[in-house]
Amino acid sequence: MSRIGKRPIVLTENVNISYKNRELEVKGPKGTLKFVVPDLVDLDIQEKNINVQADYENDKKAKALMGTTQALISNMVTGVSQGFQKQLNLVGVGYRAAVTGNKLELNLGFSHPIHFELPEGVQAKVEANTKILLESCDKQLIGQVAANIRVFRPPEPYKGKGILFEGEQIRRKAGKSAKV
Repeated sequence: MSRIGKRPIVLTENVNISYKNRELEVKGPKGTLKFVVPDLVDLDIQEKNINVQADYENDKKAKALMGTTQALISNMVTGVSQGFQKQLNLVGVGYRAAVTGNKLELNLGFSHPIHFELPEGVQAKVEANTKILLESCDKQLIGQVAANIRVFRPPEPYKGKGILFEGEQIRRKAGKSAKV
C-alpha cells in the first residue's frame, strides 16, 4: 500500500483548482501549474482537500503512480501558495554573479563570463555577489535550473571551490604530500 498516496492534500483558501479531461490546473497567488493525471489514478476532489485513488491492490504500477501523483499535486499546491526557493553559493576567489533581466551572468574563473538565460517562471536575485537565490512555483523546474547552473563549476574536493547548494558539505581530500 502507498502510505503517501493515501494522505489527503489539503487546499488553502487562496488556491483554486479545476479538473477537466484528466488535466488538473492549480492556480494561486504565485502562479499557475498544470498536470496531466495518469490513467491508472483517479482524483476525488472535495471543497478543502483532494484524495488520490487507485486500484493499488491489483496493479503494481498503479500503486507506484498513486504516491507519485499525490506528491506532485501536493508540491503544486505548495508552490502556487508559498513558492519554492533554492540558494546557490559561489566559493572561490573572483567568483561572482549578477542578474540583468532574465539573464544570469556568472564569472567563474574562466577567460569569459557565462550568460545563463533563466526559463520562464524562475526569478533570480543575487546577494553580495556570491549568493544566488532562485525562486519559482514549480519545484521540479527550480531544481533543474539550479542543477544546470551548478554544472558550470561543480565543487571540487581539494580546495572546495565551485558552486554549492546552501548547507552542502564537501568532502575534502588531502593534496599530494611530499616525500623526503
